[in-house]
Amino acid sequence: MNSKNAIKTVTKNLLAPFYRIRQIAQKTPLLSYITSRFITLCATLFILGFLVFGLMELAPGDMVDQVMIQQFFSEQQTRVQRSGETPGSEQYERQRAALGLDQPFYRQYLKWLNRVFIHHDLGLSLVSKAPVSFLIASRLLNSVVLNMVSLVLITVFSFLLGVYFSTKAGTRTDLAVTFFALMLHAFPGMLLLILFQLFASASALFPVTSYPPFPFSESPVRFVFSYAHHIFLPLLASFLGGIGGTLRLIRATMLDQLGQPYITSLRSRGIAEWRIYFNHAFRNTLNPYITGSANLLAGLFSGSLILEIIFAYPGIGRLMYEAVAQEDINLVLANIMFISALVLAGMVISDIALAFVDPRVRYGSE
Repeated sequence: MNSKNAIKTVTKNLLAPFYRIRQIAQKTPLLSYITSRFITLCATLFILGFLVFGLMELAPGDMVDQVMIQQFFSEQQTRVQRSGETPGSEQYERQRAALGLDQPFYRQYLKWLNRVFIHHDLGLSLVSKAPVSFLIASRLLNSVVLNMVSLVLITVFSFLLGVYFSTKAGTRTDLAVTFFALMLHAFPGMLLLILFQLFASASALFPVTSYPPFPFSESPVRFVFSYAHHIFLPLLASFLGGIGGTLRLIRATMLDQLGQPYITSLRSRGIAEWRIYFNHAFRNTLNPYITGSANLLAGLFSGSLILEIIFAYPGIGRLMYEAVAQEDINLVLANIMFISALVLAGMVISDIALAFVDPRVRYGSE
């Protein structure tokens, strides 16, 4: 009996923190919901990084070896010319061991995690020898500005036009707008960017590149106006590529809400039409938009890769392209993880915003 009591006591002590967390979660369901989303974010990033390292190991053609060989030959070129020696397999293996490439990919991944989270170091670029964190930070702001401005413009115009044209359902204007929104949603984004690039080249009204040729510190005011002129066409292409689907979503959700019985009940009570639209129907359109905004943000970041390449925009997408083209492994891995973290963080923020808007979400998380 004493042993059984001892086992029960130990088990109770071990499970006590979990019971305490559950009690806190029952008292604050929103905090529990937010915590679960952040745990999901961390787990997803960990699994994604593991898969990335595994795929790099299984990829045909070892570009890590190629970069290493180029680096080795560049460092040993003078000595080889003088002595007539050629680097053999022993030097090659020593170089692999120095870079940690002779170990299994999961050990490399664990060492990379230790270096990132413990020492806050993303490593050096194998090509430029610059810190990876510096290269990402120098391009990150440009991509964030481009995509966040696009997201704000798409959101504002989608809600304004979607709510307005939901009141004109069935009219010729509504049919025309719906047709153009569907066409924009289905139109290939790369083709739209190429057409804008050709328009800029033929008309000379806009520059073919999307970034001023001088730094901000040289002339801040002139830089702002020049940046707005350079970024207009890429921003317009990003806006047109995202507004079609979002506008159709808002319009369809508004029409669905306006057909609900509670809207009929409100109208029968003599409630003003503008209050029905904005105080009741409009609020219920926020849920599907917040849910879809994470996918919209992910689409903007993934689509900006092509945009930055075509218009020579110095963003993180173009940095990824240059890293892959130059076979810079450290930069490629850091870029993949960083962009994935941004997209997943956007999804977590949209989930949290949805929990604030709709109490059913946070109370249903128990």
